[in-house]
Amino acid sequence: MGIHYDYKSTRGEKAMKKEAKRKARLEQRRAKRSSGEKASSDKMHDINKPITLEDLTNPDKS
Repeated sequence: MGIHYDYKSTRGEKAMKKEAKRKARLEQRRAKRSSGEKASSDKMHDINKPITLEDLTNPDKS
């Protein structure tokens, strides 16, 4: 019985929470994308050196 009376009264509040959650996710994606571009440029492999199996498999080598 309460669900029908409660829907309209909380609709605005639910919409605001949903909007805030969406904006927070969007900001996280933007921050991740901007930091990801910087990190990818730092991790370039030397193009003159051939890629070996050890380069691909050794996690400690930076």
